[in-house]
Amino acid sequence: MGLAIMLLSVWCAAAVQAQPLPRPDHIVIVVEENRRYSQIIGNRDAPYLNALAERGALFTQSYGVTHPSQPNYLALFSGSTRGIRSNACPLELSGDNLASALLAKGLSFASYSESMPEPGFEGCVYGAYQRKHNPAANWKELAPFNLPFTSLPQDYSQLPAVSLVIPDQLDDMHDGSIARGDAWLSKHIGPYAQWAMAHNSLLIVTWDEDDGSADNRVATLFYGPMVKSGSSAQRINHYNILRTIEEMFDLPYLGNSADAQPISGVWQR
Repeated sequence: MGLAIMLLSVWCAAAVQAQPLPRPDHIVIVVEENRRYSQIIGNRDAPYLNALAERGALFTQSYGVTHPSQPNYLALFSGSTRGIRSNACPLELSGDNLASALLAKGLSFASYSESMPEPGFEGCVYGAYQRKHNPAANWKELAPFNLPFTSLPQDYSQLPAVSLVIPDQLDDMHDGSIARGDAWLSKHIGPYAQWAMAHNSLLIVTWDEDDGSADNRVATLFYGPMVKSGSSAQRINHYNILRTIEEMFDLPYLGNSADAQPISGVWQR
């Protein structure tokens, strides 16, 4: 009887692991900058983010891959830091990435960067815009999908399957305050989050890295109708987020995401 119970337990665990992930109609990924988990969660200067954390899934053991900023964006976007260990600009990269994988499947992608002056902009800096935070800019063939934030559709049903949203350095908490970044999210991403709940869509908010003081632990939030409210202590990083998106859209595994587990336990049945 003991063996039978043990085998049943193993079978049940495998069955849960094998359950398919939801497939959102749209995913919007917002990447914030250089703040550790404890600076965001429970901070009165971030009321919008903490409200999202209460209503969505909060990952309490989420980590950046490395330092500084740029290789973390590359990890999330392509499954590898590409051997980059700095914020050097410009980069000219080749090979597969999240955008090319989606496009090859007949799905859509766009990157929307605040303060970027024009589509396909190749410059490293423009006002508060920094190319180091915009990984799509490093693949020349992605120029048509590298757009200013002003190009984000106001009709959210016209969003691509996956959108990467990059606030500028004043609004992503890098140079500006946590309160400013939180207010920007409430104003510019809050309407999408509300819409997503009624339209099978998902919002992901994460940070590239911490401030160098907390083992690179950052806040990551998932919000949408397919997400269970609550906190999750599973350890994740940018590769797990990428692997989850790949599983959702039946994409090939990019780089180190092949060895990462998709995020589980936070989905509505």
